[in-house]
Amino acid sequence: MTYRPPSPYAPPRRRPSLPRGLRPPRRRPRLTRRGRLALLLGAVVAVAVAITLPLLLTRDEPAVEQPRPLLVPEGWRAGQVYTAVDRALGLPEGTARKTATASATALPLPAEAGGNPEGYLFPATYPVLDATTPDGLLRFMVDTAGKRFGAARIVEGAKAHGMSVYETVIAASIVQAEADNPEDMAKVARVVHNRLARGMALQMDSTLNYALGRSTVDTTFEDTRIKSPYNTYERKGLPPTPIGNPGDQAVDAVIRPADGDWLYFVTVAPGDTRFTADYAAHQENVAEFNANRGAEKN
Repeated sequence: MTYRPPSPYAPPRRRPSLPRGLRPPRRRPRLTRRGRLALLLGAVVAVAVAITLPLLLTRDEPAVEQPRPLLVPEGWRAGQVYTAVDRALGLPEGTARKTATASATALPLPAEAGGNPEGYLFPATYPVLDATTPDGLLRFMVDTAGKRFGAARIVEGAKAHGMSVYETVIAASIVQAEADNPEDMAKVARVVHNRLARGMALQMDSTLNYALGRSTVDTTFEDTRIKSPYNTYERKGLPPTPIGNPGDQAVDAVIRPADGDWLYFVTVAPGDTRFTADYAAHQENVAEFNANRGAEKN
């Protein structure tokens, strides 16, 4: 007879059973008083740990600070950005301005800017924390502008119009301030290019407003006679710096202006900006604008 080892999957062998009278009596395990006390004490400790441990973990876990948004709209001037930064960081008024102009700050601006960050405080929404510093925040804005304006399409677009990138930003700041709506930006940019190409003064009210530190659609004859490098009624060419911080759409309008021979434009009423190359037609549009403004004031 051949020997075969037991199979691991075979059921276990049963031991031969003894007669009922010879079987040892079964004993139920019984706890002593000390055992019952130890078991009860262990259960109490386990419950206490289960309740206390989460409380300790929650108490020791540091709270995560939620960033606060700081919105810098398109077209804001540097002064408006400084005020918003001071308020967002809870700093005394004038702190951000001093930081921006301090020699120790040395913001990464183009050499043409001469240390003036106007135009390079890029409009966007920035997260602000308690640890945020004005130096770090302003530097991040300028870094963002440098990356946006340094894109190949902008560099090449500026060159195609005989401009530097900095001059493109200056023109874009004017477009941002002058256009009544985004759809008009490319047309306003075309007027800027056409007037520069003809050697004409730009005659933009937005540059006068910048020189006078105001924002208005009403320009007087006296305003056009002020002595300022930003007086584009008397001074030909672009102003020396941007007059605000333009967004992407205004910059794109300068490098890709609309096609047209326009030399003049005026917003006769909200949503109604008229462009023309005819000075007489422009004068009629201006007269209509003045009539509308007179009606608003009365």
